[in-house]
Amino acid sequence: MARNKEQDGLSSEARQRLIDEQVAAFLKSGGKVTEVPQGVSGQEPVKGRQHIVLGKKENKES
Repeated sequence: MARNKEQDGLSSEARQRLIDEQVAAFLKSGGKVTEVPQGVSGQEPVKGRQHIVLGKKENKES
């Protein structure tokens, strides 16, 4: 995850305090954290072609 402008220039300790404050505010507002088992992705499967084809397409007309 990319840093936001608020985090730029902060020490790692200050950055961690900021993250802790943001998480605490999220939980206080009713947000919930869901634990995802190791090896499982939260992303939805991509529909359609998933492979990248490099190079020219072979002409099979002979």
